[in-house]
Amino acid sequence: MPANKNALIRYKTIDNCLRNHYRQWTLEDLVDACSDALYEMEGIDKGVSVRTVQGDIQMMRSDKLGYNAPIEVYDHKYYRYADKDFSITNMPLSQNDYEVMQEAIDMLRQLEDFSQFSEMSDVVSRLQDKLAIGKHNRKPIVNFDKVPDLKGLRLLNPLYNYIANKQTLRIMYQSFNATEPVEFILFPYLLKEFRNRWFLFGSKASNMLMFNLPLDRIVSVEPYDEPFKENPQFDSEHFFDDVIGVSKNITSTPRKIKFWASKEQSNYILTKPIHPSQKVIRTNEDGSTIFSIEVVINFEMYSVFMSYGPGVKIIYPRTAVKYMKDKLREAAEHYDDFLD
Repeated sequence: MPANKNALIRYKTIDNCLRNHYRQWTLEDLVDACSDALYEMEGIDKGVSVRTVQGDIQMMRSDKLGYNAPIEVYDHKYYRYADKDFSITNMPLSQNDYEVMQEAIDMLRQLEDFSQFSEMSDVVSRLQDKLAIGKHNRKPIVNFDKVPDLKGLRLLNPLYNYIANKQTLRIMYQSFNATEPVEFILFPYLLKEFRNRWFLFGSKASNMLMFNLPLDRIVSVEPYDEPFKENPQFDSEHFFDDVIGVSKNITSTPRKIKFWASKEQSNYILTKPIHPSQKVIRTNEDGSTIFSIEVVINFEMYSVFMSYGPGVKIIYPRTAVKYMKDKLREAAEHYDDFLD
């Protein structure tokens, strides 16, 4: 049974009162204390009723919130804790609490590549030590894709800070095919991860064109003395709404992609859409399905469709059909060469 914020304030106030053994607390005293606390913390000036505080005491005594507070009445008038060391803030965690916290810790550890969260990592470690469930050496239940030694991860921390502080950068970048690195004077805006690879998005200072640079191809990064500029056309919150992956220009426009999926793949794609824009156009008698999505056509989109093998086929637009046909033919020829 969840408790709202005002109720929690009252519970904590009653707890603070009953922990003070140097004063006798009547029901009216507890009502006044709760009224004062709500006014100070929430600006509520209508006060608290006697019935409300009586209900709070019963709730704290019960197991509904896990408190089981030993609140007793003595001299037919005053309230106190039978156990002088009791406090609802010292309640032991339930087994379910331990498990939920353990899962949260497992997930928080996925941020360890960002040294900005080093203090949080410290807290996470202390929480781990405190959790009794840790004594059981239980293996993680949640696991994320992760490549811990991926080249470029060392840049996550400085780039995060540069973006947060709106710092123009001088970046030396070397693509896979280049023999020498090239210079970028860049206004950095966003870090994005896709398939265990990190990308930096920003505008080139000379012409404000958007670039995305994979971190594993960045040779060096250093601050550059040029005023930082935002790109009003780049909305980091919605820029990727119509794209699969990271390859997209500001001027790119989405296209409607129609594709056929076999009965087996249709069942999978229905439960795990290729893109949020996915719609069912038609379900065929053999159980196969015609779908559509609206996305920017890029390499990552083709890569996703190729991953389904013969179970998925693009049927529109013609340029996408030709691209897939050519690439699949080329792949088949490589296998022919191997068999020969």
